[in-house]
Amino acid sequence: MSLPMTEGEGTIAEIKEAMVQKHIPLIEEAGRQGVQILCLQEIFNTPYFCPGQDNAWYASAEAVPGPTTERMAEYAKKYNMVMIVPVYEKESAGFLYNTAAVIDADGTYLGKYRKNHIPHTSGFWEKFFFKPGNLGYPVFQTKYAKVGVYICYDRHFPDGARVLGLNGAEIVYNPSATVAGLSQYLWKLEQPAHAAANGYFMGCINRVGEEKPWNLGRFYGSSYFVDPRGQIFAQASEDKDELLVAEFDLDMIEEVRATWQFFRDRRPETYEKLVEL
Repeated sequence: MSLPMTEGEGTIAEIKEAMVQKHIPLIEEAGRQGVQILCLQEIFNTPYFCPGQDNAWYASAEAVPGPTTERMAEYAKKYNMVMIVPVYEKESAGFLYNTAAVIDADGTYLGKYRKNHIPHTSGFWEKFFFKPGNLGYPVFQTKYAKVGVYICYDRHFPDGARVLGLNGAEIVYNPSATVAGLSQYLWKLEQPAHAAANGYFMGCINRVGEEKPWNLGRFYGSSYFVDPRGQIFAQASEDKDELLVAEFDLDMIEEVRATWQFFRDRRPETYEKLVEL
């Protein structure tokens, strides 16, 4: 999704509401199509303000669970649809996180994941806005599947992706905000590698468009689904606001893991010295 309104065109509250309103038709369309699990993009209801360092955006953070998750829970319940809702979280004064809430198909809040790996480079000055996550790598038993979450820059690190697999994830969603350049090449390399190395599906979500006044570059979309063999089987465009829908055969996970014993054949005792480092 691209921005309908940005900094300088309204108050923070107005910008957030405009972004929510732009999402609602596609959330409703997902519900009408019978989508069972829907994931929105990284901090879906604001611009991706991290190319700047304006602490005014601290005011856009909110409690999780809180007003936005409660609002999205109404759609989850209405359509019997699990939702992954990424927002800017305020735990308390000065404790702000890049977070994704997981809401079950009956509207129940199941919990949240906080982005663990926080970049501070190449125009993404995220340490100015976010504390590193402190909730580990939880997996949520939803009505339809065991779901894990990784967020954007996390995808560069295989460790958490492996932990999600060890914790039982069947689908890992990675809501992102990434622009053209080196990361566009890595976008189609790293996440299929995580899926293949751990035997789970991934849903990889990226926003589209350019965002003023920061003008960091073009968010190149290219959202996709990848299966446990590392094959991309559905992909969105680079530049359109759109809903990407695909069907998953979760039985493939059993088939792949029976062939490649990712977890049985691990040798954690040989990793010990690396862990000590």
